[in-house]
Amino acid sequence: QVQLVESGGGLVQPGGSLRLSCAASGSIFEINTMGWYRQAPGQQRELVADITSGGRKDYADSVKGRFTISRDNTKNTMYLQMNSLKPEDTAVYYCNANTGWGNPEYDYWGQGTQVTVSS
Repeated sequence: QVQLVESGGGLVQPGGSLRLSCAASGSIFEINTMGWYRQAPGQQRELVADITSGGRKDYADSVKGRFTISRDNTKNTMYLQMNSLKPEDTAVYYCNANTGWGNPEYDYWGQGTQVTVSS
């Protein structure tokens, strides 16, 4: 079992920055990939960025060049640095950890943190 707790969401003006954190506990040595997903009202949850245990990173096209995912294994924490935020980035952001090499049966989720980009 893996437990995930997100923090760092909030209200920010367009063009601003936020950093999300996701603290993992439990069977952390079983985690292969961690990632950030988001879900806006009326839309499906979508992948924002993920990072493997080997450090490979992938980003959604919509956030490339603006968001940076990182992982501090000494603190069992993953981060999402979000710069140049846009109103369309408004969503609930969820932390994800997978212990089954991509098998969704082995997905774990945090409770979500709201990010609102508005003037």
